Amino acid sequence: MRSLVADLLAVRLGEQQDELLHKRLYNAIRLSILDGSLPPQCRLPPTRDLARELGLSRNTILTVYEQLLAEGYVLSRQGSGTFVADVAPDKLLSAPVMAPGEHIDAPPVSYSSRGKWLLDHISASPRQWGAFIPGVPDVNAFPHQLFSKMQARISRRPTPQRLTYSSQGGTPELQHALANYLRVARSVQCSPEQVLITEGIHQAIDLVARMLCDSGDEAWVEEPSYWGIRNVLQMNDVKICPVPVDSAGLVPPERTSAAPRLIFVTPSHQYPLGAVMSLERRQRLLALARQNGSWIVEDDYDSEFRFSGQPIPALQGLMPDPPVIYIGTFSKTLYPGLRLGYVVLPRALAQEMKAAHAELYRGGHSLIQAALAEFIEAGHYSAHIRRMRLLYGRRRAFLTGLITRYLGPQALSDFSDNAGLHLVLNLPQEADDIAIAKRANARDILVRPLSSYYLTENRRRGLLMGFACVPEEKMEGAFKALMQCINDVCPQAAEGL
Repeated sequence: MRSLVADLLAVRLGEQQDELLHKRLYNAIRLSILDGSLPPQCRLPPTRDLARELGLSRNTILTVYEQLLAEGYVLSRQGSGTFVADVAPDKLLSAPVMAPGEHIDAPPVSYSSRGKWLLDHISASPRQWGAFIPGVPDVNAFPHQLFSKMQARISRRPTPQRLTYSSQGGTPELQHALANYLRVARSVQCSPEQVLITEGIHQAIDLVARMLCDSGDEAWVEEPSYWGIRNVLQMNDVKICPVPVDSAGLVPPERTSAAPRLIFVTPSHQYPLGAVMSLERRQRLLALARQNGSWIVEDDYDSEFRFSGQPIPALQGLMPDPPVIYIGTFSKTLYPGLRLGYVVLPRALAQEMKAAHAELYRGGHSLIQAALAEFIEAGHYSAHIRRMRLLYGRRRAFLTGLITRYLGPQALSDFSDNAGLHLVLNLPQEADDIAIAKRANARDILVRPLSSYYLTENRRRGLLMGFACVPEEKMEGAFKALMQCINDVCPQAAEGL
């Protein structure tokens, strides 16, 4: 006579669709346990009996029982048999469903003092695409299909070295390609062994600060400067010392009793004002760093995009073995989602900094790096930059024309030269650029207030306007919407310009 359990499983077995017999039986028993048809402590038939009653082999029953036992659905008691467990594992893995409006009082979260400071100073925009987001290239113009073919071919038969952690600061192919490119395009003096691949400028600065600064060490930053650098330094307990910028770049003090550990500069296109550091300032800065044991961190974030005249060579190439840590990124030349940047390290730092990078961040993306190396070596990278230089030059000229037509030439920053991915729209000192930017952002006009880039009280008012990702046919409508926001917050602003 067949048992009730066997009768139940015979029915459930016929309801299963899996091609494998043992899978159908497994699912029949498991579902019966979950819906309560086989309650806790219910004894399952012995394997021989169940095999006979269902017309299956005993090995099939043994396989299913062993799987259920391993997953915790059943328990085996020596000499007594196999029993349904009191609690099915699925119930332990499932979070309780809360009713609408129901909430649980969670204990308060306590962040570190540095964590609290960071949360109070977050500046990254929740939206990173649209008019007039600064610093974002036209990601649609990248040759995605070409690059995807390279990635696909490399991914078909990857070597083990490209599928594990990187301990050499990046793939050798990309290090060689970058060293060759930077020597020609940016006059950077380097060998492949000095090139470290990072996940962007923030990671590079974090590594530099951790490895070269003790708590309380000083770093000079440009005033105004990129908030991301300041936040990373602050989180590493580095004392930030703002140094003014004029039309010739950072103005180093004539005399300094205590030289800083780090000096951060954007000499080829100052961020955010756009000034180019003069040769005299560059030489003074190099001499100061050499004499005082400081390290200059040169952020060359968008130097490829100069729309008139000759490219500005990197500060790093002005002397042999300079005290310069040169940082670049593919976020501006290709697209930010690639999350790849690079550092050219002085020879004295290269080996140890690469080892530290591997220890702290466990580098990867080797397949993408290999594809990017091929993209550079084949000339596609330089060709893409040439195309984008023409495209961005037209868009910059179009935006400049709009500003001049509606607000006059005085609305254009006198610092800004014909380069980069953004420009500065001047506002009167009485204008609240933060309120204007907030109102514009609410209308999906993604400008940034210039005053927020300053650390001291002596702040210029203006708006950072990116043009690279805004087609000309959409630019005028967005600019008119921005003009309305300016008039709504500060009606006298347009008149004051």
